[in-house]
Amino acid sequence: MDMGRESRWEKDAMTVEIVFALVTAVALAAAVFAVALALALVFGISGSAEKDVLVGGALLGAAAGVWRLVRVLYRFDAQRRRGH
Repeated sequence: MDMGRESRWEKDAMTVEIVFALVTAVALAAAVFAVALALALVFGISGSAEKDVLVGGALLGAAAGVWRLVRVLYRFDAQRRRGH
């Protein structure tokens, strides 16, 4: 076995993990933004305050999504390096 090359199974596992990371990152980002949108609607915020809440929700959602993406892929890489 050539230790420098990845097997087909390893490539497939990596692809599945990347898709999983992307899907869960998008879902988390959407959930965080939905909370900000719900807060704006429930409290009847309007005008520039509403825009600020929605922009803040979008930024927090994006940050949470990136955090999730990096966390899942880092965990997968760490497990792969350990041989699990």
